[in-house]
Amino acid sequence: MINKMDTMKAAVLNRFGGPEELVLQKIDLPEIGPEDVLIRVEYAGVGEWDTFERQGGYASMLGIEPRFPYVLGSEGAGTVAATGEKVVAFNIGDKVYAPGFLHPRGGFYAEYASVHVKYVSPIPNGMTVQEAAVVSGVGITALRGLEDVLELKQGESILIFGASGGVGHLAVQLAKCKGARVFAVASGKDGVEMIQNLGIDAVMNGRTEDIALASSTFAPEGFDAALFCAGGEAANAAMKCIRRGGRVAYPNGIRPALQARDGISVSGYNGEPDTDIIRRLHHYLENDQITVHTSRTFLLEEARDAHIALTNHYLGKLCLKVSSE
Repeated sequence: MINKMDTMKAAVLNRFGGPEELVLQKIDLPEIGPEDVLIRVEYAGVGEWDTFERQGGYASMLGIEPRFPYVLGSEGAGTVAATGEKVVAFNIGDKVYAPGFLHPRGGFYAEYASVHVKYVSPIPNGMTVQEAAVVSGVGITALRGLEDVLELKQGESILIFGASGGVGHLAVQLAKCKGARVFAVASGKDGVEMIQNLGIDAVMNGRTEDIALASSTFAPEGFDAALFCAGGEAANAAMKCIRRGGRVAYPNGIRPALQARDGISVSGYNGEPDTDIIRRLHHYLENDQITVHTSRTFLLEEARDAHIALTNHYLGKLCLKVSSE
């Protein structure tokens, strides 16, 4: 039985700052409204954007008045623990996953998270709770870029830069599902191997190979489209491989900023969740063989170590193990 006097463990911020500001402490259970679902969190995704939120970037940029203790975590998965009186789609005990970006009642770095029912989905058959926990943020960001910004069509050639990262490794698979010809630029030998194992058309090591040379036979006239999940010198070199009239998309926050070229459409975008894109992503997860790769799993009390790991080389995603089933 859960009541409003209950407390829970959470990795919280009592002020914005570096990874050292993440501390484990007991806080009140989040309240649930009539259309909310209370999720007993088993795993929480750790996203690149969590660093910006931890530093107070979103609060400053969006004019949000933060409430401390502040709980990060914009995606997670677990078991339904309670529901609001208007919720009919889920029952206690259901396995679910959800995004919860900038949720005013706190995120998934906690034993429980309260999420509006419109963001909650049942975990697809064949997908583990851990995989479902880390797929929302990167999956929505990848799909938003491919379908809504680039409007990628079957048979088109697409360059995906930063393919071995969180957004990138979902993007290459979703682009392949859409029938595009996918050329992936991964980071390191391990990144190349991971993307090759996903059955992508072509992959190169962005650290050591010349992209113009590597892509010349794949798209001799230049790529029709590109999704950049990282910036830097290699990314700017890759921009030269987009054909005139081609389209480029990138999630806002890519640093350093891309150097645009004349004759190419370049669009930044936000990977914000809504019911439509959640439904579309869920359809792919249910009907296509989408692989979600997690490099490392940390305990909830190791949240600061997970944030330090975000600054190092890793493949796919990082996550927190919050509680067992």
